[in-house]
Amino acid sequence: MAGKCGACGPGYASPLEAMKGPREQLLYLPCIYRNTGIGAPDFLATVDVDPKSPRYCQVIHRLPMPHVGDELHHSGWNACSSCHGDPGKSRRFLILPSLVSSRVYVVDVATDPRAPKLHKVVEAEELARKANAAFPHTSHCLGSGEILISCLGDPDGNGKGTFVLLDGETFEVKGNWEKGGKIPNLGYDFWYQPRHNVLLSTEWGVPKVLAQGFDPKDVEKGHYGRHINVWDWRERRLVQELDLGTGSIPLEIRFLHDPGAAQGFVGCALSGDIRRFYRSPEGKWEAEKVIEVPSKKVQGWLLPEMPGLITDILISLDDRFLYFSNWLHGDVRQYDISDPRNPKLVGQVFLGGSISKGGAVTVVEDRELRDQPEPCVIQGKRIPGGPQMLQLSLDGRRLYVTTSLFSAWDRQFYPGLLKEGSVLLQLDVDTARGGLAVNPEFLLDFGKEPGGPCLAHEVRYPGGDCTSDIWL
Repeated sequence: MAGKCGACGPGYASPLEAMKGPREQLLYLPCIYRNTGIGAPDFLATVDVDPKSPRYCQVIHRLPMPHVGDELHHSGWNACSSCHGDPGKSRRFLILPSLVSSRVYVVDVATDPRAPKLHKVVEAEELARKANAAFPHTSHCLGSGEILISCLGDPDGNGKGTFVLLDGETFEVKGNWEKGGKIPNLGYDFWYQPRHNVLLSTEWGVPKVLAQGFDPKDVEKGHYGRHINVWDWRERRLVQELDLGTGSIPLEIRFLHDPGAAQGFVGCALSGDIRRFYRSPEGKWEAEKVIEVPSKKVQGWLLPEMPGLITDILISLDDRFLYFSNWLHGDVRQYDISDPRNPKLVGQVFLGGSISKGGAVTVVEDRELRDQPEPCVIQGKRIPGGPQMLQLSLDGRRLYVTTSLFSAWDRQFYPGLLKEGSVLLQLDVDTARGGLAVNPEFLLDFGKEPGGPCLAHEVRYPGGDCTSDIWL
């Protein structure tokens, strides 16, 4: 949806203009059947979130993929606000990389936004042949009209922090984005900002290792990530590696939305901290810890200490609030980042997790809480899993939350999730003073799907959002 600018391209002229955009009426969520015991293909769910609609908070359409076992995960667009100045571009296709099969699905959401249809399948063989890449993860549209996708590894399942470039019209693989030189051993998420001539990428783990579940010994063996990788945007070369320490596992990375800001945040999953990254006066990139979530000493769990496991972060479009999820502890947090070096906790709510009262885990030492949190029950349903993927409304007033991370890890940490299915929740956000509250009227239970319980993952809006769109 374009702003009030006459003949312009997709998205909005600025993040603050985007905040004035229309309220979201539809959501797109990839839904996964891999590892659930149900031999059905993953599908893209279209959810009605218009409060005036008779089908509010319901799945109104399901687009099944043509294959079984893909593990749909994250998604992006063929064009976004990075192309806003090009009236020849439009946001017509959702890009759906498959984390396990390495296929990339291109879905037409423009012909009928309420009933998307499959437009093209980019097969894993093409990624392997043209880029020696596999396990695609994050996709971002570029100002050039091309699509950039980060990958976790090579076709044999080894770690490789490479990138694949897709043609924005034909969706053919053009090859690797990077132009020679060193390639990181691991890959995951990325964000770019041409104004500062930089792309920053993060590291999860070796695909063939993490696909089996999490083993702490694999961290010691170097199979999991610890770096923010700094790339020269114009030269497409790795120029710096910021070592965040063993066991950090930096996952989601977000620049501030203001394209003039040379800073942002990354969530370190295992070490349970948020690092602020920034460009120093000397032109080098650096990182500092600004938030720490202490591990809890526990009994009745896999390990004697339980990390929060920060698995998703996002920043409001006005760069005022940072949100993140602790998938294991079970809470979603809101921080005021008006001073990015000194974030202040202003909102917190528990939505399931592993330390709720009445569960198998007993917390024996906790540096943050006096008591274990009460279970989260909405409309009579105890919420399974823990808060994971987040998406914020353009105006910043509603935060959507899903509870599945990755089917192999769901199976390990929340086995009940595979039988119950995940959920989609909505939190009300106080944008004046800060604060989060569960909306008791909103619960979408993916355990009630016609094809059987499934695992819903990332949330996208048809008009773009604060984790898909980049302003140049």
